[in-house]
Amino acid sequence: MDKFTVLTAIAAPMPQENIDTDKIIPARFLKTTKRSGLGVHAFDSMRYNADGSENPDFVLNQTPYRKSQILITHDNLGCGSSREHAPWALLDFGIRCVIAPSFADIFFNNCFKNGILPITLPREVCDELMADARMGENSRITIDLPRQVVVRPDGREIPFEVDPLRKHLLLEGLDDIGQTLQHESAIETFEARRRHDAPWMPSITID
Repeated sequence: MDKFTVLTAIAAPMPQENIDTDKIIPARFLKTTKRSGLGVHAFDSMRYNADGSENPDFVLNQTPYRKSQILITHDNLGCGSSREHAPWALLDFGIRCVIAPSFADIFFNNCFKNGILPITLPREVCDELMADARMGENSRITIDLPRQVVVRPDGREIPFEVDPLRKHLLLEGLDDIGQTLQHESAIETFEARRRHDAPWMPSITID
């Protein structure tokens, strides 16, 4: 998982509530178990017309938001099903940070597990950030995770809260497997001792 430290990027304003996981990645694209290749289908029903052409009114089809790495929405982002494909699709599109007044719990947790930082800020602050984002390519927003602040284009800083463990994992680029592998030496020591004491039991090896 790529580390998340300081991100300065274009933010896409999406002033909608209850953007569910089916809107983020429709169910027909859930056949894959790979984390890559889903970005082209992110927000498919909103992003494309029935004939497959791009919907010019959708923000991610507009310049400069095609290169957005930050997404700002209204309440209850990621509601609906628990599909982990939703953060996979966002990440594959290029989104590294999502900002909203509230999130669905499972989506919120899945973001951290896949290297996306979800930030909860009051509705009025999200609206201010959306106004900044609408100013275009020269109006970039900075997410400073070590300092836990969102820096607006004019330099004003907005503090945010994040769980210390989750912050550590993002800063170090550790998903669940990476976190486990930090204890590889202790696991190998335990397995060696168990093989000696109970050789009939199956062993666990870490490749």
